[in-house]
Amino acid sequence: MRTRVVVGSVLASAAVLGIAWGIGSASPTITGTSTTGKLTDGTYAGSSVQTRFGTVQVQITVSSGKITDVTALHLTDAEQRSVDISNQAAPILRSEVLAAQSASVNVVSGATYTTEGYLTSLQAALDKASA
Repeated sequence: MRTRVVVGSVLASAAVLGIAWGIGSASPTITGTSTTGKLTDGTYAGSSVQTRFGTVQVQITVSSGKITDVTALHLTDAEQRSVDISNQAAPILRSEVLAAQSASVNVVSGATYTTEGYLTSLQAALDKASA
């Protein structure tokens, strides 16, 4: 059995990102605006989010009112380690977002800064798609 450890400063941005800690949970869930309402079809780039290890920006594609793709336009790149972490986290985040159809997904262990930037940019894209 693996223990899930979240590395990085999650609490510092809890108020900004709306992080909700589950009882008995080792990982927070970052909550964003629900996408249960219909999104407008199209492609929407989220804002560029500056993290400690570089900029993160994502783009979503909406079809039939649902998120059908999430593309990382830019991931953290301050050093090789941050590139490696982002490259591992991005497919996990993409999969989780597509399943949840929202920014309400768990932080990827060991990729807190990437996750926070990814989900903040994602939420900006969702906001554009729902406007």
